[in-house]
Amino acid sequence: MPPGLRERHFCSWGLLLWLSIGSAGDAPPTPQTKCTDFQNANLLQGTNLKVQFLLFTPLEPSCGQLVQESSDIQKSGFNATLGTKLIIHGFRALGTKPSWIDTFIGTLLRAANANVIAVDWVYGSTGVYFSAVENVVKLGLEISRFLSKLLVLGVPESSIHIIGVSLGAHVGGMVGHFYKGQLGRITGLDPAGPEYTRASLEERLDPGDALFVEAIHTDTDNLGIRIPVGHVDYFVNGGQDQPGCPTFIHAGYSYLICDHMRAVYLYISALENSCPLMAFPCATYKAFLAGQCLDCFNPFLLSCPRIGLMEQSGIKIEPLPKEVKVYLLTTSRAPYCGICSASVSQCITAWWSFTCRSQGTRIPSSQSPSLAATLPPRPRSPCTPRQELQGKGVIAHANPQCQINQVKLKFHSSHRVWRKDRTTIVGKFCTAPLPVNDNKKMFCLPEPVNLQASETVSFDLKIMCL
Repeated sequence: MPPGLRERHFCSWGLLLWLSIGSAGDAPPTPQTKCTDFQNANLLQGTNLKVQFLLFTPLEPSCGQLVQESSDIQKSGFNATLGTKLIIHGFRALGTKPSWIDTFIGTLLRAANANVIAVDWVYGSTGVYFSAVENVVKLGLEISRFLSKLLVLGVPESSIHIIGVSLGAHVGGMVGHFYKGQLGRITGLDPAGPEYTRASLEERLDPGDALFVEAIHTDTDNLGIRIPVGHVDYFVNGGQDQPGCPTFIHAGYSYLICDHMRAVYLYISALENSCPLMAFPCATYKAFLAGQCLDCFNPFLLSCPRIGLMEQSGIKIEPLPKEVKVYLLTTSRAPYCGICSASVSQCITAWWSFTCRSQGTRIPSSQSPSLAATLPPRPRSPCTPRQELQGKGVIAHANPQCQINQVKLKFHSSHRVWRKDRTTIVGKFCTAPLPVNDNKKMFCLPEPVNLQASETVSFDLKIMCL
C-alpha cells in the first residue's frame, strides 16, 4: 500500500475509534431501544394465543417496545399521565401482520398525544375463523390482565380507548364487559358479523361496554355486523357497497375485503383531519338520501356526530342515547368527504318526485366542478298550478360547496310513453352544506328554472367562500 494511502487509511480508522469510545470524561452512549415487530404465524401454528403488547410513543412512533410485564412498562417510555389507546386487529387468515397497522399507529400518534399499544394476537387469529372466535374470550382476559397493570401505575379507566377492527371490536367489547363498562371509549371499525349478529350482549360489542361506544359500519351485507352495537353507529353509504370498491368477484381478494376494510381507512382519514366526516341520525338510509334528516336535531339537539377523536364524537347531550343509526355519504378515495344538500321546489302540472346524484367526481379536473340533479317524473293525476311538490336529495361531492360553480339539471321521463313529452316545469334550485340549520348558508339560483323533459340545462353557481 502506498504511504499516503496508508496514512489516510490509518486516520479513518482512528476517527472511527474516537467516535466509538469518545474522549475522556464523555457520558457513555445511551443504549438503543430494542424494537419488536408483529409475529408471523401459519395455518399449523395458528389458534394458540401468543399475545404481544407493543408500545408506541410520540417519541418513537415506529418502534414497538414489547411490554408484557409491569417491569417492562416502567422501563419503557409509557406515560401514565397521557391517554392510552389500544389497537386490536381482527381475523388474520394467512397469519401475517396487518398491512394497515403501521400507518394507523403513525397517524394516531400524530393526532393524539397518547400511549398507543398494539395488541398482536396474530397466532390466535390465524387459520379457521371459528377458531379465532373461540379465542376472543381468552384474549379479552389477557388484555384485561394487562390493563390491570396500567391501573396500578395510576392510569384512570376513563382514559383508556380501545379501537378494535372487525373481530377485534368484539374483543374490545369483551374487555369493556370485564371492566363493567367503565373504560372511556371503544371504537369498533366494521365489527365482525359472522357468529355475532345473534350473539348475546355479553358476547359482542354493545353500548354497555364503555362510557362511550361507537361503530363504523361499511360491510353489513358480508363480513360486518348489520345491527347497531354502540351509542352511535355510523352506516357509511348505507353500510354496504362502498364507492371505489370492486363490484365483481373477478377482482378476487379485493372484492371480498374492500368494503370491510374501508372503515379502517375512513378512520385514518378522519385522524388526519383533512375534512369532517359528519353523519346524520335518520330512520333509514333511504330517508337520509331523500333529504329528510339534515340537521341532527333529533336526538342530538343539533350536535352532529363526527368520525374521529372528538369527545363523544362531538355529541353534547347527556345522557347519551343508545344504538342511534347515523348516515353519511363518502366519495371513493381519501379524504372521502365533502357533502352538500340540494333541494328543488316547483309548480308542476303533474305529481313528481325528485332524486339527486353527483357527477362531480367524474368530471375532468380541467372542467368546472359541478352538481347534477336528475328529476324523474312520476305522473299520477292532473294538478293545478297551485299544487307544488318539494323534493330534496343529498349529494356527496369532493369539492366544498363554494368551489362548485355549476349545476346541471335534467328533467326526464321514467316511462316510455313520456319520451316525447315536451312539458315544461318551472321551479327553484337551492343548495346548502349540511347540516342545514342555518338559512344564511342556503344559496338559491336568482332566477326561476325552466326545464323541458329529456333536456339538460346548466346554471352557474356563484357561492362565496366564508
